[in-house]
Amino acid sequence: MRGRYVGRFIPFPRKERVYRVRRYENTEGVSRQALMRMDWLDWYRGHGENAALTCRHFGISRKTFYKWQGRFEVAGLRGLEDGSKAPRNRREPEISREEEIRIIQLRKKYLRYGKEKLAILYERIYGEKISAWKIYRVIRKHNLYWHPAWNEKLRKKRLWAEKRKKITELKDKVLEGLLFQMDTKAVWFPWCKRYIFTAVEKKLKLGFARMYKSCGSLSGRDFLFRLYLLVNKQLVYSHTDWGSEFGKYFDQECRRLGIQHYFSRAKTPNDHAEVERFNRTLKEEFLQLGNLVAEPDQFNPLLTEWLIEYNCNRPHEALGYLTPIEFISQTRAGKVLPMSPTDAIRRTFHGTIGWQKIHDNPA
Repeated sequence: MRGRYVGRFIPFPRKERVYRVRRYENTEGVSRQALMRMDWLDWYRGHGENAALTCRHFGISRKTFYKWQGRFEVAGLRGLEDGSKAPRNRREPEISREEEIRIIQLRKKYLRYGKEKLAILYERIYGEKISAWKIYRVIRKHNLYWHPAWNEKLRKKRLWAEKRKKITELKDKVLEGLLFQMDTKAVWFPWCKRYIFTAVEKKLKLGFARMYKSCGSLSGRDFLFRLYLLVNKQLVYSHTDWGSEFGKYFDQECRRLGIQHYFSRAKTPNDHAEVERFNRTLKEEFLQLGNLVAEPDQFNPLLTEWLIEYNCNRPHEALGYLTPIEFISQTRAGKVLPMSPTDAIRRTFHGTIGWQKIHDNPA
C-alpha cells in the first residue's frame, strides 16, 4: 500500500454513501490499530470535522478521539501507535551491594543448600534477617546453580590454565637458548587428511617441518624430539598454541628434556607470527608447486630436500638476505649446528643419525 491511492465505499445511515480517496504516505510496519485510528480521522475530516458524529459512528468516547487526534498532529501516523504501558517508576530490588556479596559467598560455600537454609545461615553468621526471595534473586542473577559436569570441566580447565605459561612472560627476558614457535597445518586429500607439523626459530629463522597421519600429542612428541636433535639439544623454549597436539605427551616430553613450554594468548595470532609466515612460505614455495603427496613416507623426503634449500640456500630478508645457516655461522660461531657443511645438515634432516636409538636411550 506504500505510495498508492486507495478508494473505498464507506456506508452511512439513511442511504448516504460517500466515496473517499486517500493517500498512504508510508504504512509499512504500521499496526492495524494505528490504521484503524487513521480511519477515525479520515472520517472526521470527510464529514465536516464533526467530532460528536465521528464518535457515535465508531462507538468511541470524545476523550479517546481527541487524544489520538492530538498525537497525530504532533507525530503523524507513527503517533497513532500504542505506547509502552510499563510504569514510569519501576520497583527496584531492595538489596544492598554488601548483602549481595555476602549471599554470593555463602552460596558458593554451600552450593547445594536451598534459599530457605541459606536465609537461616545468613542470620546466624551476620546477625541480620534476610528474605529467601532476596537470596533467590541473587542466585538467579549470578547463575549460582549446581551443574556437576560443567563444574568439573571448569575446574579442570582452570587447573590446566594455571599451569600454562604465557609467552608474554618472555617479553623482557634475555633468552639463553633457542625459542621455536610450533604449529600444525592440516592438508586435505579426497580420501584422507594429513597434518604437517611446522617449527621456526624466532630470531634465527631456522625452519623444520614433518608430515604425520594423526594430529595427536604422540605425533607432537615425535616432532619435538626430532627438532631437539636437529639443533644439537639447544632447544630451550617451545612456543605453541592451545591445540591438543601440544598437550599430554608433548608436554611430558618437554619436561623430560628440560624444555620450557610457553603458550600463545587466546585469539592472538600475532604472538606466533613467525611460524604463521613460515606456513605461508611452505604453502607457496613447496606445496602449491606440485609436491603434495598423501603418504608421509614419500612426502617427508621431498619436504626434507626443500628444508635444506630453505635453511641453506634461500636468502631471508629478515636476516639481511643471509640464509639461516650463514646467519648462525656469523652470529653464533656455529653453536647451533656444529655440522655446518651442507652434507652433514642433510644427514641430520634425513634422520640417518640413529634417531630411534637415541630416542630409546636418550643418555
